[in-house]
Amino acid sequence: MNNALILIGRLLLVALYLPAGIMKLMGFEGTVGYIASVGLPMATAGAAVAVVVEIAGSAALLAGFQTRVAALVLAVFTLAATVIFHAFWAVPPEQALVQQLMFFKNIAVIGGLLILAAHGAGTWSLDAKKSAQ
Repeated sequence: MNNALILIGRLLLVALYLPAGIMKLMGFEGTVGYIASVGLPMATAGAAVAVVVEIAGSAALLAGFQTRVAALVLAVFTLAATVIFHAFWAVPPEQALVQQLMFFKNIAVIGGLLILAAHGAGTWSLDAKKSAQ
């Protein structure tokens, strides 16, 4: 049962990050513009990093390959994005509730990623196949 739950958890995390990465890639200029709109320097490089982290991280979680590393990278990426893009304390009151919900949703996702980083991908993964050899 544990391996099934770990796999389902990995798939649900992929369901969050993979579409986001693909949408950033497909609308790359819009992603760059959004990053620039919050005043971050090197918006194009930041958008490229976001695309790579979300797509490659998703692929790694999906396959259970280098899962601990992928989960940690996604957790750090998500923490940075959360603080930068969901700063509910710095927006007008009429926008605060939505940003606060997004902020704490992301904090919960980070929690799940940290659990995955601590416990690994389970036996239904490439990591387990590699360690069995």
